[in-house]
Amino acid sequence: MKPIKIFFALLLLVLTALWLFADTLMPEPFSYFAFRGVFIQYSGVIAIGVMSVAMLLALRLKWLERYLDGLDKSYRLHKWLGITALVTSVVHWWMAQGSKWMVGWGWLDKPVRGPRSTETLGFIEDLFRSQRGFAESVGEWAFYAAVALMVLALIKRFPYHLFVKTHQLISIAYLVLAYHSVVLIKFDYWLQPVGILLAALLTGGSVAALLALTGRIGNGRKVKGTIGSLSHYDGLRVLESEVVLEKGWQGHAAGQFAFVTSNRKEGAHPYTIASAWNPADPRIVFITKALGDHTGRLREQLTAGMPVTVEGPYGCFDFDDAPPRQIWIGAGIGITPFIARMKELAKTPGDKPIDLFHPTADYDQRAIDKLTADAAAAGVTLHLLVSSKDGRLDCERIFAAIPEWRAASVWFCGPAGFGQSLRKAFMAKGLAARHFHQELFQMR
Repeated sequence: MKPIKIFFALLLLVLTALWLFADTLMPEPFSYFAFRGVFIQYSGVIAIGVMSVAMLLALRLKWLERYLDGLDKSYRLHKWLGITALVTSVVHWWMAQGSKWMVGWGWLDKPVRGPRSTETLGFIEDLFRSQRGFAESVGEWAFYAAVALMVLALIKRFPYHLFVKTHQLISIAYLVLAYHSVVLIKFDYWLQPVGILLAALLTGGSVAALLALTGRIGNGRKVKGTIGSLSHYDGLRVLESEVVLEKGWQGHAAGQFAFVTSNRKEGAHPYTIASAWNPADPRIVFITKALGDHTGRLREQLTAGMPVTVEGPYGCFDFDDAPPRQIWIGAGIGITPFIARMKELAKTPGDKPIDLFHPTADYDQRAIDKLTADAAAAGVTLHLLVSSKDGRLDCERIFAAIPEWRAASVWFCGPAGFGQSLRKAFMAKGLAARHFHQELFQMR
């Protein structure tokens, strides 16, 4: 989480610092409407700046993953930026529109405007000024649409397939707001550092919006495939799907995930890869649990021989770190990346002692037998805890089982709240934050 926190803070700091280099929040003489004028500019710069970066992150750029510690973290940053854009744009709108209402309500006195300047403007500045009324009008409606779409995106109960379709519409709102910003940002800013940065962000964000609207995001990493076999584990409500890939897949590391499309109306869904890569046998395995409407229907919808599209791989949950020992915690369906890593270790043994803790509320003997066999082949010590008879897993149980835990790194995949509680407990005992790795497998 640290890289995205640093990036988020730096982005706001840089935008603010560059804006303060060009303007001030303490105009002289100071008055409400003088402050309103500069604050509208500042809030507009922040809102369109963070929204532009959010659009760029939606491109799923491979080179950016390593710097942000994986696409899962990148999507978390995307969410933070979206919320920041939402809050800032609401304040921006209120300062612009609410002030007019407060004048009408008699709460504020309408400012007395001086005589209009007779200064001759350049062609571009004159063109921008001539469009101010239209830019304000379309920008206001785009703001209403963007707010509604962003709020929908934050509602977890909103179906994923509808979220994907409605979220794409934000690209249209963004393009309108980009035009609104270009016209209404102070013309003097454009030749200063803040304007140069905004020009770059608006250009990149607009390109990202067009790619999203034309469905071209991730095209260079998509490969066709066919479902080879399906296995269902009734006790776990889990479906194991093997996909035979066509040419084009560049391989993957254990712990990575991919977006899979089996139904164009439903769209692509992210699934962790549960197999090691073998170029001589281009097959890839996904394990999904019936946790929602889509995953609950997969057993009935998927059939052997069905064509699918696989996009990826993504993620940096790759088990690559310095400590001489590793502790893995795969809670429930979070066991998936560890299965893939054990498949790799069975082919190419590592030199680190590894303990795998698998707490689960559900039990299926066939699945446990396969997991036990994978752990044995990989040289991994398996600790199975079925909650109904073994109770809950906590740090004290891990410390008791592994006295040398201080020499280890921890790799966690499972419910986010459980992971955060374990992280706090480990850090309270002295584990360095950089040695606790958690997959944030939430794409919205």
